[in-house]
Amino acid sequence: MVVERLFLSPARGETQRECRQLELLAGQGVLGDRHFAKESWAGQQLTLVEAEEIERFCAHTGRPDDLSLTRRNVVTRGIRLNQLVGRQFRLGACLLVGVETCEPCRTLGRRLANETLSAPEVVKYWLGRGGLRANVLISGHVACGDTLTLIEAGEGAP
Repeated sequence: MVVERLFLSPARGETQRECRQLELLAGQGVLGDRHFAKESWAGQQLTLVEAEEIERFCAHTGRPDDLSLTRRNVVTRGIRLNQLVGRQFRLGACLLVGVETCEPCRTLGRRLANETLSAPEVVKYWLGRGGLRANVLISGHVACGDTLTLIEAGEGAP
């Protein structure tokens, strides 16, 4: 249960920047990201995706591995993110809560479509595999190599 890669996108449509560390602010999200301090939908503060799902998609479609292709902020390895909906967890120095699964959108479908896989087929493929939307409860930094630790019932926030 480790952070493999970190990304932010300063503006809509702009190329993602890979980072060694992200600063997360409670109630606002990733400092410098296009969604910072926005509240257009639940869980907009931070998105996570499993490296294993990206690698599976790349193998399925014959693409080279590219852990940035879903445009999520945090790429994890070794944990099923769908199980974190409604759960609190620590990521680096931060406390987060899983809000909902991060289902694929038409934009992802269009971006990953090619001559052998249509945009609707991309969206269908990523259903249930697109990751997790989370909110930041306690501010801090997250770095590559940090671990993700579940908060057990009754443990509460630090």
